[in-house]
Amino acid sequence: MSEEIQRFTCIVCPLGCSLTVTQQPGQAEPAVTGNRCQRGLEYGRTEVSDPRRILTTTISLTGATLRRLPVKTAAPLPKQFLLPGAEALRKVSVAAPVRLGEVILPDLLGTGVAVVATRGVPPGS
Repeated sequence: MSEEIQRFTCIVCPLGCSLTVTQQPGQAEPAVTGNRCQRGLEYGRTEVSDPRRILTTTISLTGATLRRLPVKTAAPLPKQFLLPGAEALRKVSVAAPVRLGEVILPDLLGTGVAVVATRGVPPGS
């Protein structure tokens, strides 16, 4: 078995470091180079073993002049849950008023990750 090398751009901060992640056979953690901070090191290791992303979308909103409410996951989801999560949120509807940061769905698809409002909406607005 030979070493596995992956290259990608870190998305944790605005620096956008070019990371090289090398996994040696039998090595517990991959080696990460190109990062300029500790967060890049952690991101590189996580990206090759368990990639995760924040899901942002909108859901149906009633009782307000706005028809859609912007929401996001409170923590990153495993990438394989992004499309199923977006599909599940297509079926969710809330009524105004909604507070910024209000939990809309406490556990998206059994992941333990909550979905929260990213905008406050008073009733009738």
